[in-house]
Amino acid sequence: MTIPLGGMPLAHQPDIARELEALGYTDLWTAEGTGPDGFTPLAVAAAVTTEVHLGVAVTPSFTRGPALLAQTAATLAATAPGRFTLGLGSSSGLIINEWNSFPYERPLSRNRDMVRFLRSAFSGQRVDEEYPTFSVRGFRLQEVPEHPPQIVLAALRPRMLALAGSVADGTVLTWVSAEDIILVRAQLESTSARSAQQLVARILVAPTEDVNRARSAGRQLIAAYLNVPGYRAFHEWLGRDSLTPMWQLWEAGRRREAVASIPDSVVDALVVHGSPETCHAHIQRYVDSGVTVPVLSLLPVGVDPLVACRAPAPDQSTSVGTRSTPTFFI
Repeated sequence: MTIPLGGMPLAHQPDIARELEALGYTDLWTAEGTGPDGFTPLAVAAAVTTEVHLGVAVTPSFTRGPALLAQTAATLAATAPGRFTLGLGSSSGLIINEWNSFPYERPLSRNRDMVRFLRSAFSGQRVDEEYPTFSVRGFRLQEVPEHPPQIVLAALRPRMLALAGSVADGTVLTWVSAEDIILVRAQLESTSARSAQQLVARILVAPTEDVNRARSAGRQLIAAYLNVPGYRAFHEWLGRDSLTPMWQLWEAGRRREAVASIPDSVVDALVVHGSPETCHAHIQRYVDSGVTVPVLSLLPVGVDPLVACRAPAPDQSTSVGTRSTPTFFI
C-alpha cells in the first residue's frame, strides 16, 4: 500500500501503519512529488511496525546530494533492519529544475553514478571519487547499516530499463497496464546482468463501483501525467496509439477536449476500479504478468481509504499482497 493514505491526517500515521500491517499488507511504500517526502512516513511506520517491508518509490537522484541521500537511506535501513528498499529515479525537469533549481542533465548517467556511489557508501568504505555527474571527496558513513538497503531504479524506456537490469536490484514501474508488464519484462530479461531482479509496480486503484466516477478520476490523472514528455515517450514505446488524439489536443491547448478524448479502454487498463473482487482480480493480472511487488495507490473517489484497505480479498490463496520469497529484499 502507498502511504500516507490520501485524505487522512498525517498525525494519524502511526495508527494507520499499525492497522495496515495487522490487516496483512506486506509492504508500505511512499512516493515523492508534491505531497509528503518519501522518508518521513517510512520512519514513522518503522517505529510502530515489526514485519512490514518499507520502501520509497521513488526519490529523485537529483534533489539530495550524494552524501545526504546515503545518510538518509542508511539511517532508515538501520532503524528497520532488513526492511527497507531505496527506490531512485530521474523525476522530471519540472521537479528538478523549476522546483528545486538543479540542472536536469544526463539523468541516465546521474542514476548510474548514484547507484555506484551508494553501494560504496553502504559498504562503509571511504568514498573519494570523481563520477561523471558529480564528485565526492573523503566521505564515509558513520552509521553503516548491518543490512544495506537494496536499490531499485525507476525506468520507462529501453536505456533506463537496461541500466536498471544491469546495476540495480530491481525496477520500479508506474503508469503501466498488466499487459504492458509483459513487454517490460521481456526488455529487462534481455539486458539484466543481475540475478533475483525484482519488479515493483505502483498500481492506481479507484475502490468504487461507480464506473463514471472512477473513469473521471482516471482521465484527469492520465492527462496530467501522460502529457509529460517522458511518460508520453514511454506510452508511445508501449504502442498506446489510442492516446494520440489526447496528445494532439493537449499540444493545441484544448485541454478539456484532450481529457474527454481518452478512451474508456485506456482508463480501464491503467486504473483498477470496481468491487473488491473485481479489483483483486485485476491486480492479480499484474502479478501473473510478472510484478513481484504490486504497490496499490488509492485514488480519492469518495471512499474512506481505511475502509477500502480493509476490504477482504475473495481468495486468500492467490499471490496478491504476498511475497513468493520471504527474504525478498534482504
